[in-house]
Amino acid sequence: MRRRRRSTDGLRADGLRTDGLRTDGSFADGLRTDETGTASLEFITAGLVLLVPLVYLVLTMSALQGAAFAVEGAARQAARVFVESPTDADAQNGARRAVEFALADYGLSLDDVEIDIGCRPDPDTCLTRRGFVTVALTTRVSMPLVPPVLDVDAPLSVPLSSSATQQVSRFWGAAP
Repeated sequence: MRRRRRSTDGLRADGLRTDGLRTDGSFADGLRTDETGTASLEFITAGLVLLVPLVYLVLTMSALQGAAFAVEGAARQAARVFVESPTDADAQNGARRAVEFALADYGLSLDDVEIDIGCRPDPDTCLTRRGFVTVALTTRVSMPLVPPVLDVDAPLSVPLSSSATQQVSRFWGAAP
């Protein structure tokens, strides 16, 4: 015959179960075994530890990508403007304005960019038929959320450079 189980089976006279737990779920020494409320604490802690660096990485990559687009587009446009200009002086001014305009679209300043214009085959005369003009731009992109007064040995900016080469038309300078 089978024995029926009672609610008092496994309990001692002092209210403890035979496995050392009280009926309310705590150990005999008073520590609780349930983990009620710890999931939200673990989520917040893990979320902060993982989310803050991820957000900073996205901000940094966005700043670098925007500056890379700006420098590349400015170099390309400056080379195009340069080879279409009628004189060397107009070409220099036009290229500078093209760089300034392209950088302004991305929130960068012309003061932060070095512009180098090179010519081939004759470095002294850029606008010769079938000559090549190369515009090279170099800048440094500051890391986001890092104050400039912070004095550390680590680099707080990333260098970016871009160059573009355009050929002067074989019909350049020809009278219409």
